[in-house]
Amino acid sequence: MFTGIIERQGKVIKKENITNALRLQVELGPLAGPVKDGDSIAVNGTCLTVTKKSGQTVFFDVVSETVKKTNLKDIKVGELVNLERAIQAGQPFGGHFVQGHVDGVGSIIKKTNTGTGYRIDISVPSRITNFMIEKGSIAVDGISLTLIDIKKDQISIALIPFTLEQTSLGHKNKGDKVNIEVDLLGKWVNKLLGKMGQSKLTLEGLAGEGF
Repeated sequence: MFTGIIERQGKVIKKENITNALRLQVELGPLAGPVKDGDSIAVNGTCLTVTKKSGQTVFFDVVSETVKKTNLKDIKVGELVNLERAIQAGQPFGGHFVQGHVDGVGSIIKKTNTGTGYRIDISVPSRITNFMIEKGSIAVDGISLTLIDIKKDQISIALIPFTLEQTSLGHKNKGDKVNIEVDLLGKWVNKLLGKMGQSKLTLEGLAGEGF
């Protein structure tokens, strides 16, 4: 489990095609200190397992399903990626619940300077906008952000300069692909509404489903 608060950016050192999959070598910098084999790290919002560590560099094997469903297949050697280690009990929880399970890949339509930051418009698969609400949470390349506008197949987010400087969105532009993960709570509520029918949604029903 992650929070969408990016710890740092890491550089892709090597990208290797293996049978129906990818092997990535990423330099973590000082973030590598406590990392060990088997740890989970979100790379551009995709939960990956460290298969090997060598100094400040770690290796990830990306299975075919992940290759198909994320923007990791488009990553180039030398590119910076967003990194977040799995959260531990007692750590500050500054973002929202992020699983690292990407729901779809979006494409940046426009990046507008608003004077105090940037507004980014992103085209997304229409099948996932049903899980979104205005002012709700969204993970874009693993970054916990707030939705400011939602259309059938497009969303808008606002970023402060700090976020642009510290994450991959600072160097991404029109046409670039980004990983999208909708809020976990939105998925559960949508499923419950489908099972119970909107008119049957009650506090008792939610309690019976574990909420």
